[in-house]
Amino acid sequence: MSHILIVEDDADINNMAAEALAEAGHRCTQAFSGTEGLLRARQESFDLIVLDLMLPGLSGERLLDKLRELGRVPVIVLSAKDGLDSKVALLEAGAEDYITKPFELKELTARVAVQLRRFSGPSGAAEVLFHRGLRLDSHSHRASMNGKEISFTKQEFQIVELLLSHPGRAFSKQDIYQHAWEEYYIGEDKTINVHISNIRRKLKAVSDEELIETVWGVGFRLAP
Repeated sequence: MSHILIVEDDADINNMAAEALAEAGHRCTQAFSGTEGLLRARQESFDLIVLDLMLPGLSGERLLDKLRELGRVPVIVLSAKDGLDSKVALLEAGAEDYITKPFELKELTARVAVQLRRFSGPSGAAEVLFHRGLRLDSHSHRASMNGKEISFTKQEFQIVELLLSHPGRAFSKQDIYQHAWEEYYIGEDKTINVHISNIRRKLKAVSDEELIETVWGVGFRLAP
């Protein structure tokens, strides 16, 4: 169970985020000011921090600097600022992701899941994912469909891995890009579309099933 620190002075937003993340299987600690957030971060160990910018006591920007001094913990920033310059500045300051207010709770839980997967590190045992004949071995980096091996590139493999981790869940292009390329997404639609097309072509060569579905206005998902 992942331990998440939520630093948000708006009690309603903080409580709703904590409830949504708890329902997704995480343990949450709540802080309602920058000062309290820093105190919690110094007293306890967290797997991820959700951080608002406009905080009493200690600003989100200052707190982000302090958190970087404590070690490498992924931080997802919440802010009403939606300008590109603001986003880039925060990413350069050390944030892993950025969510603009207002936001959907499903988006928050999905982005938290992506960052936790990125920072989980390699496990001692091979992780094998399986769905409708599609098999992915993350340890050996091998993929097959109904026993027939498929040669995926690194990014193709990681895209399929993300989709296969939650069959039926729609992932945004931003989620997919950040997971596969481990970089912040700034409208790389063409890159993702080309890779999805290549994955579909390779799956089609060994199976008649349409496994990857387009969710218009959202992104892509693996057919449940």
